[in-house]
Amino acid sequence: MFLAPQHRTYLAFFLIAISTGAFLARIPDLQVMLNVNKAELGLTLIGLAAGALVSLTFSSPVVMRLGARLTLMITLLGTAALLSLVPFMPDAPSVFCLLFLVGLLGGAFEINLNVEIGRIETQAGFGIMNRAHGFWSVGFFVTAISASVIRHAGISLQTHLHLVLALVFVLGVVNVAGMKNAAIVKAPETENAPHFALPTLGLLPLCLIGIAAFLVEGAGIDWSAIYMRDVFNSEPFIGGTGLTLFAFFMAVARLFVDPVVDRHGARAVAVVLLATAALGITMVWLAPHPYVALAGFALMGGGCSAVYPMAVTAAAQRTDRPSVINVAALAQVSVVVFFLAPPLLGLVAEHWGIRNAYLVCLPLIIGSLLASPALATRRRELQPIQQLGE
Repeated sequence: MFLAPQHRTYLAFFLIAISTGAFLARIPDLQVMLNVNKAELGLTLIGLAAGALVSLTFSSPVVMRLGARLTLMITLLGTAALLSLVPFMPDAPSVFCLLFLVGLLGGAFEINLNVEIGRIETQAGFGIMNRAHGFWSVGFFVTAISASVIRHAGISLQTHLHLVLALVFVLGVVNVAGMKNAAIVKAPETENAPHFALPTLGLLPLCLIGIAAFLVEGAGIDWSAIYMRDVFNSEPFIGGTGLTLFAFFMAVARLFVDPVVDRHGARAVAVVLLATAALGITMVWLAPHPYVALAGFALMGGGCSAVYPMAVTAAAQRTDRPSVINVAALAQVSVVVFFLAPPLLGLVAEHWGIRNAYLVCLPLIIGSLLASPALATRRRELQPIQQLGE
């Protein structure tokens, strides 16, 4: 099967989202299977965050040694295979350990594919990073729709994840089999760059923006179905619609926002998006009816969609350190928050109610609005960068 290099990255992002999205959409069923409360479920999901943090910190040399093609094969197929084992786990600690391994593969996947995209951009002479991440969102949207139908039909978690494994295995093997490693572009600033780059004081506003975006994303993806079930006693199909709307509006915004940013600047676009996310969170927090909550999830998805990529661009433009170090520091802080958001919000939901778990996101959104001057008023022409985060 002939595919251009960038199209193979699009498909890879789509497939990894199909794998992880299928699992995340079935979190309510996982809670029932494990017979745990929200706080215990949240602690179980920390396994993803722990594995991702370790991988983002230490896996770069392994990724570079294996090469993009072999690394993609291991991380993509390995993620689907490990998640298919979740229904066989006897208890929450076992699921935690399994998710830790998934997090390890997920971190390596992010480093590998984003660096590969940077190389492809250099060869092609045009950007594909935002569009590639848009296909990640498209994958979540597709799996959200399918998961709603599958849950409503009463199909078990085990059968669902095994069907996903079969699909990802077939398409993944075909995709990777025709892949060739992009030529390595040597950049002086990347030599001897640390694997773990701490944020500087000047980078903190961008980190705050990234953290807020990922917190909203984690809240929408991981807890929307449980919210709809617990607050409104919704049927599985209606409950899954929240995730579907969230993923749909995130995907649309990511795929089409670039011309808007070019015209109006990242700062203005970010303010509008963050304000939209704040409105959506408020609607979910106060929703008197399921349809109000669903509209809130849609606004949350669109609002948090392109905020993080704009923060990455701003980090790359900073001149205090090599861009790869600033981008890595931003990614390692923000991506880990994406995995930490579900367990942290689970603790809040267990003790103060799931409505108030969404309220936790608002202060960070407000802080991000105050930090928005760190973003550029207009996008500058940049050399392609090697982004290290989702």
